Amino acid sequence: MNPVTHLPNAKWLPLDEAIARRKQLKKDGLGLVITNGVFDLLHCGHLYYLRKASALADRLWILLNSDQSVKMLKGPNRPVLGEAERAYALAAMEFVDGIITFQSKRLTAEIEALSPDVYVKAGDYTLDTLDAEERRALEKVGAKIEFLPFLEGYSTTKLLKNIYRAGGAE
Repeated sequence: MNPVTHLPNAKWLPLDEAIARRKQLKKDGLGLVITNGVFDLLHCGHLYYLRKASALADRLWILLNSDQSVKMLKGPNRPVLGEAERAYALAAMEFVDGIITFQSKRLTAEIEALSPDVYVKAGDYTLDTLDAEERRALEKVGAKIEFLPFLEGYSTTKLLKNIYRAGGAE
C-alpha cells in the first residue's frame, strides 16, 4: 500500500464539510474561486495556472476528478497517480485552500452546492467549449467565469510522452 494515502490532508474535504465551510466564508465576507481538473502529474503549467487562480479571490478550492471520473474522461490507463496522491500534492501548495473530489464526469452538483464567486479554467478553454451543463450551473449561482492564459508547452500528456521516451519506451 502506498504510504502517501495515509498521510493527513486537512485540505481534502468531503463535500458536506466543504458546503459548511463555504457558508462560513460567505458569512465572513470572503470570496471563493474554484477550478477543476485531473492534476495527474503536476507540472509548471499547473503551478502557474493555480497560482494565478488563487489571486482572484480570498480562497482557492480545487475540485479534483476522482479516479473513476478520470477513467471516464481519459481512458483505462489514467490516472497515473491515485486521487489521494493527487490531493496530497495539491494540498502542499500554500495557495490552495481546499480540495474536493467529485465522482462524475461533470461537477454541476458541486458548483450549485458551493456557489463559487469565481470559476477559472485555463486559456485552452472558452465559453463555447465549457460543458454546457456546468456553464448553466455557474450562471445560475452567479459565478464570474475567468479564463487564464495557457502556458504553452506544458501538459500531462506531453510529460508522459517524455517519461516514456526517457525510459526507452514509445
